[in-house]
Amino acid sequence: MSKFYVELKKVVDDSYDIEVGRNLFDTLVKDLKGELGKGISKYAIITDSNVKALYGDQLYQRLTNEGFQVDLISFPAGEKSKVRATKEMLEDEMLAKGHRRDSCIIAIGGGVVTDLAGFVAGTFGRGIPFINYSTTILGSADASVGGKTAVDTPLATNLIGLIYQPKKVYIDLATWETLPKEQISNGLAETIKHACIADYAFFEFLEANIEKLLEPDGIHQYAEICEHIAEKNCKIKYEVVKKDERETNLRQVLNLGHTIGRAIETLSDYSLLHGEAVAIGLAMQVKIGEKLRYINPEEVNRVICLLEKAGLPTKLLDNMSTEEVVQKLYTDKKVRKGKIRFVFQEGIGKIKQYEDGNYAIALEEDFIRKTINEVR
Repeated sequence: MSKFYVELKKVVDDSYDIEVGRNLFDTLVKDLKGELGKGISKYAIITDSNVKALYGDQLYQRLTNEGFQVDLISFPAGEKSKVRATKEMLEDEMLAKGHRRDSCIIAIGGGVVTDLAGFVAGTFGRGIPFINYSTTILGSADASVGGKTAVDTPLATNLIGLIYQPKKVYIDLATWETLPKEQISNGLAETIKHACIADYAFFEFLEANIEKLLEPDGIHQYAEICEHIAEKNCKIKYEVVKKDERETNLRQVLNLGHTIGRAIETLSDYSLLHGEAVAIGLAMQVKIGEKLRYINPEEVNRVICLLEKAGLPTKLLDNMSTEEVVQKLYTDKKVRKGKIRFVFQEGIGKIKQYEDGNYAIALEEDFIRKTINEVR
């Protein structure tokens, strides 16, 4: 019998730039002709059916005209496409079109697109570079920092995936102007979550300004508000991710509202948008937090009122039983040793940290069931 030690220590620098601006195709082309495109022979633009018509075809034509070797691959828009079958389709398309390890993926769209495309990039050829070009408020808040990529299954959301960082992220504020009102609200849920966990002043800013973005032409008229929101979302999430990239503890705070939110999103068969489900989860979280004395009634009311100002729901759907919700909570990523774990805010702008240093706490199933019944 013999034993051989394989030493493979390495230092990895996964740093990247996030560029926030308007109409950033020119910037992207310039970057691809420079250092960002170094060593890349071919590009695969991955997008969904909605974004393809709005921006994907334009980007494909622009890159083709600039002399790049490019393919455009799309899939049906919506959370229901964020599954292993779609990932397989994208991989097969790329293989059929001759993409290999000298290729790069450009993901243009919202969070579903970047989650899928990033997952493909992380496994295709055992890892090829990818670039995110975000076109939604939700994508800029939720998927632009951190490198989480994943697909959903019938049993759980986002449990099949990996952490794989992009080479650069572009947040094009001009694309927000084509979002329907419900998608503006959808994106603002994650923005409110960030304010709740880390920035009281940002929360006050949202209280004063969030309704402006829902006015007709509000996104165009209030460009400075949009830019401030985009930058704050990135900075708040970055401060968490840089300390805990692999979600060993602190990064769990970014799941505020998601324990219940993800459960009811799945139970709704994705008839609820992600932000709508998270908003209900945030509202339920502050009500449970009030019961645990982490947050006072006035602060609970402010959080719920801000969600409602953003045009988001705050009540559990009548057609979802408490028992269904409780059982679906067991598919959450934070479950450990069969225990359902929650993160809570401590007041507004701060997250609750426990004496053992953890940011998540296990709650008994009976307590969760009883409390959901009381607050729903």
